[in-house]
Amino acid sequence: MKHLSFTFMIFCMTAGAAQADCYADYKAKQDGPLRLHYGVTQVRGDCSVRSAEDQLRPALERDGWQLLNVLSVFDDAGLEERRGSAGDYFLRY
Repeated sequence: MKHLSFTFMIFCMTAGAAQADCYADYKAKQDGPLRLHYGVTQVRGDCSVRSAEDQLRPALERDGWQLLNVLSVFDDAGLEERRGSAGDYFLRY
């Protein structure tokens, strides 16, 4: 019984960690005329730069933007400090 309780406790702890919110900040551009923007997006699934790139690229392209790079991925602790810099592109994509 103790083993089952311990296993359940570990499962609950890892499930909570896996569900933590993940965000990425990125840079994108449009040509003709050249326009740049910095933005913040929520990343679904794997919290990695690769996952953020895979999600952002098609969303940005639909609006005529080209993803330049994903700067970093972070949890909600870093979200508010980026709000002002992202402006209209805060959680837009």
